[in-house]
Amino acid sequence: MLKVGVTGGIGSGKSVVCQVFRTLGIPVFNADDAARYLMENDAILIQRISTLLGNDVYAAGKLDRAKVSAIVFHEPAKLQQLNALVHPATISYANEWFEEQRAPYVIKEAAIFFESGSYKEIDVMVGVSAPLELRVDRAMKRNNLSREKVLSIVGQQMDEDEKLKRCNYVIVNDDTRAVLPQVLGLHKELVG
Repeated sequence: MLKVGVTGGIGSGKSVVCQVFRTLGIPVFNADDAARYLMENDAILIQRISTLLGNDVYAAGKLDRAKVSAIVFHEPAKLQQLNALVHPATISYANEWFEEQRAPYVIKEAAIFFESGSYKEIDVMVGVSAPLELRVDRAMKRNNLSREKVLSIVGQQMDEDEKLKRCNYVIVNDDTRAVLPQVLGLHKELVG
């Protein structure tokens, strides 16, 4: 089965593109959702995160994301260590999910394929592109974040031009070109 990765920076519209694929009957694995699930439901991962960041990052079985964010923002080494725990668990969970699917191809949606090395598990990479100002505006509205916070996240992600150069296909989601025909064309090619 063909494994397709969909990536792009914050606010690029990965989720919009993946929703179109879902509508076409293609299974989509969202790496961010899976990571959030695992950080609150995988006992081994919870223990490792507690050891790394302190037991107080969990309250009543829920991860205090604000507390985690504050820790890793001030200690970049802790972010790397946290990612070293979460990424392998998420990749393993994705691989189990892939094995259960029965479709011409499946999609894994993630912002940091190249940064995490998980692109190596993928057959075809699709980048979703949008101008920076549009991405910032979308992320501010969707996540109720300040412009500074969104730009900080953008600064931590791989340069968009570099990311897109590494992709086999690019879907432009700039609010002027229609996404649907781009996805339908790619779907036809992937099925064919």
